[in-house]
Amino acid sequence: MLLLDEFNTRFEDMAFARYSLKKFLERQPGKLDTPTMLIAVDLQKFSVLHDYTQNKDEILTALDHHFAVLPWQAQQGQWRSERLATAFLTLRRVAEAVVGHPGHKNMIWVGRGFPAIRWADVPVDTENRVNNAVQDCVNVLRDARVTLYTIDPAGLQIDPGVYGAAAAFNDPFGGEYQFNRLAKATGGRTLYGRNDVDAEIGTAIRDGASFYTLTYRPQNTSLDPSKFRKINVTLDRPGLTVYTREGYYLQRGPGHVDPTNPSRRLVSDLISADSSTMVYDGVALTLEPSLTDTDSFTVHVNGRSLYWTPATDTEPRHTDVILVVSTFDKKGKELKRVAKNIHASASPDVAPTGRIDHGLSLVYKIDHDPKAIRARFVVRITSSGRIGTADATLDQAHATNLTPPAPTTP
Repeated sequence: MLLLDEFNTRFEDMAFARYSLKKFLERQPGKLDTPTMLIAVDLQKFSVLHDYTQNKDEILTALDHHFAVLPWQAQQGQWRSERLATAFLTLRRVAEAVVGHPGHKNMIWVGRGFPAIRWADVPVDTENRVNNAVQDCVNVLRDARVTLYTIDPAGLQIDPGVYGAAAAFNDPFGGEYQFNRLAKATGGRTLYGRNDVDAEIGTAIRDGASFYTLTYRPQNTSLDPSKFRKINVTLDRPGLTVYTREGYYLQRGPGHVDPTNPSRRLVSDLISADSSTMVYDGVALTLEPSLTDTDSFTVHVNGRSLYWTPATDTEPRHTDVILVVSTFDKKGKELKRVAKNIHASASPDVAPTGRIDHGLSLVYKIDHDPKAIRARFVVRITSSGRIGTADATLDQAHATNLTPPAPTTP
């Protein structure tokens, strides 16, 4: 996953990043070695320029047709909190989108990541919220098997006033809370201080091409969620270097869902999935259009993604999900969004306890709008917090659902 950071990076550095990425891609064969996704993020928009593909020319075309805007907020100190929040939100939404995809994923973040902040002047409660966001990002990236690599497109810095004094004398990600700490925590690297950004991109890709998966059972019984459990992997063969995740935080379960007063994290996750064109595969689901009503659809949620509670004397087995349905016009503007908290009971014939592969089918009728050409269905499993999405092209519904005419004889 190649991500262009366009909210914390100077415009001239963004231009050099695009030039370097294009230079790197042009040296690659027509069929890339691994499926590659191209993403661009600014303060207003998260854009999937091209979904996973091994076609080099398609990635290059998407890059050529992307026009970045001047990140004037990056020069304004009062926008630091928004820029910091965008970085955390971007990491989280990418991890949540690919958590269901098997295998190891590399995210190559080309840009500054975090703005430079003097934490000595930050209130304690604000710093605590940032600490919690860091812990959350480390965990969601780990669970999604995402390794983060950060590349600074500014090259060798000689002017400490460009990104702050910390950029010139330490590393480019500035401040006491450095973006590269997230990369190292996930087992990745941070590359900066060089002008051959195209070579740095190649280094990050090659590093992630070969890897081992090791597991162990920790002996640490502490329940302190703020304590970082460090992992140190050593090698007994001279001349080898190992890059691993530095550790982890205590896993926290998904937050409690209150339909009348949902948490900001829940709302943020749902809106991120709803407004994105990225495919979320944390929940296995399929979308079936009605054969008789072009505005009706059935969302089939695979039983492997669900958790069914054990039956009790007063209540049958049940599962809880959140369904969000949104419609969009031809310009991608959202027309309407509806969210529902669904409490579904299993059929009486299932076992009262134990694992069951019992799926869920949700019938939904969209309010007809002649301007709507696309609908997006988002399903979040309450017990796990995982999210899945499916999209329907509404202007093709009539053609898709028409029953073919009966054959005629000459």
